[in-house]
Amino acid sequence: MARLDDALQSELREQALALGATYFGVADLEPVRTFVTAQGGDWLGDYRFGVSVGIVLSDAVVDQLYQHVNRDIARTYYHHIYTAVAGMLDRTAATLAFAIERAGYRAFPVPASTPYNDERMAGLISHKLAAHLSGQGWIGRNCLLITREHGPRVRWATVLTDAHLAGTGGAKIAGDECRDCTLCVDLCPAGAFTGIPFNPAENVELRFRRSECRAYLSERGKAYGASACGLCVYVCPHGWSAKRKSDGQRTTPEILRSQLRGVRRLFEASA
Repeated sequence: MARLDDALQSELREQALALGATYFGVADLEPVRTFVTAQGGDWLGDYRFGVSVGIVLSDAVVDQLYQHVNRDIARTYYHHIYTAVAGMLDRTAATLAFAIERAGYRAFPVPASTPYNDERMAGLISHKLAAHLSGQGWIGRNCLLITREHGPRVRWATVLTDAHLAGTGGAKIAGDECRDCTLCVDLCPAGAFTGIPFNPAENVELRFRRSECRAYLSERGKAYGASACGLCVYVCPHGWSAKRKSDGQRTTPEILRSQLRGVRRLFEASA
């Protein structure tokens, strides 16, 4: 491999953080080349690395998602993740891509949310996989990237590049730390998660029943004007981390189960 461009990598990190990113890392995609090209196309194999950037969601917004039948909460959450945060991520990814190209390399900024294959519920590349391989966390039972400090309350974007960067994963690539927790599986109103741990070599349908999730989001879109749910983000205990929340701001699995028991029936009754 050619000599690493340490100066470029430092510049990219500084720019990302200055633009509002909370997380920055570089994923070496070579070990998952087959997975990446199967999802997005053979041309993606030309890019060895993925620059992964993440922005933390507002706790104030996510913490209201227990109000599952509140139209205003659904619309606010949808706007927050798909317009506000996704817009920030896309601008950050574009800025980093331009910097990489100025340095003489190729760079492809993958949109944070759209364009999107609605049937597969997937984009060109798995942002979660890139974040995982860059050492940001692990992919949990809810098929989301779980960080140690913010849980799944982070949105991601990826810049694919052939620049001579250094992967930041290595020993930091976390294994499955969900352990015996099944809150996201048990409380998903669509019953979309099977609870099977992540394995990139296996078909995603073993872990995630996409059709069930898609159908439920469609119902919510028709009823509320926002195809958003977010309960798999809300209930994750890692998102209620003691590292950043006082006891008065945190909750327990027992409270979550009590709050959300039967929410699908409540939604269908209110729609």
